Amino acid sequence: MDKLSFLEVIAAIAVFVSLLLAVFLLTVKTERKLENRLFATFLIINAIDISGLFMHLFVDSYNLKTFKISAYLLVMPLFYLYVNAACYSDFTLKRKHLLHLLPFIVANLILVPRLYLAEGAVKEEFFKSLWHSPEMFFYQLIAELQFFFYIIGVFIILKKYKKIYLENYTNPNTLLYRWLSQLTMIFLVIHLCIIFKNIVRYTQHRDLFIWLNIVAGTVFLLAACWFILKALNYPELFRRIDSTLQPTKDFAETLETEIKPDETKNIQIEQLRNFMIEKEPFLEPSLTIQELADQVNIPVRELSVLINHHINQHFFDFVNEYRVKKAMTILKDPTKKEYTVLEILYEVGFNSKSSFHTSFKKYTNQTPTAYRNT
Repeated sequence: MDKLSFLEVIAAIAVFVSLLLAVFLLTVKTERKLENRLFATFLIINAIDISGLFMHLFVDSYNLKTFKISAYLLVMPLFYLYVNAACYSDFTLKRKHLLHLLPFIVANLILVPRLYLAEGAVKEEFFKSLWHSPEMFFYQLIAELQFFFYIIGVFIILKKYKKIYLENYTNPNTLLYRWLSQLTMIFLVIHLCIIFKNIVRYTQHRDLFIWLNIVAGTVFLLAACWFILKALNYPELFRRIDSTLQPTKDFAETLETEIKPDETKNIQIEQLRNFMIEKEPFLEPSLTIQELADQVNIPVRELSVLINHHINQHFFDFVNEYRVKKAMTILKDPTKKEYTVLEILYEVGFNSKSSFHTSFKKYTNQTPTAYRNT
């Protein structure tokens, strides 16, 4: 099998796997319909894009082949909308989101005179030199600017999501953040390969160009397989947040001028610490800052400033510190030496072994087993 045939096989498998996962996402019963539909559409558009590596075997239409190329301009807007839907429970599609179609529409409009409306030999000649035409150089400029605009936007969303999550939730399941971060990095790596491939396109190194296509297709295939494994292993993957929540720093200064003096804040902190020790609300694995605020009878924003600003800890770390202290007590209790580490982590409010070990080592510089044996 030569390199071109191998490339076509890799692309065909990648398209099949992507479409298979898209069908699964569109048909699976879940409350997360919007994010599933967005990600399925994202996979379908990617499949259409990569199908260009073997489309010539089945399609003769120059219009369709070129339209396929422009479809790439829908990839990043769909990914950006998917990240929003995955992160924020109250995200909905609105008319303003149609603006994301503008690059795709513009790219096709500039091809109307010399391609879509052209006839016969004129159209064939233009298509043969398509990648050297001014229209295609303009298309590539739009594509690059669009990609980096959206990739920066995605990183900003993820940074805000992580900060809000740590300040408002204690469930140590941060799988969503890791999944989306890994996904974004994979697309960044694939796109860097595509940039290099497009540069090589304008040189005489045809073999290198083919090999770069093979690399990009293989990486996409592996990524598609990874998507399927994630979907199978974590069908209820995400915990989303409300988009109306804000990082504490955004309202801390305003509250500082409105609420109690330092002496009162110190009393509040002492009362809060006593409440955590006596009532042990941290034993609830999914404890949120809103639930704790209701229990201690402090407005949630005031409590957020108290913990994140004055105690200088994320709510996530603040609560997990009490869980770790409780675990340390149990680990050293001779009457509970039969308890396994797994039993202890669930008893103190954690719900995963990895997050318990991470928090325990962060606080004690030891693993739970090592601490028990000292």
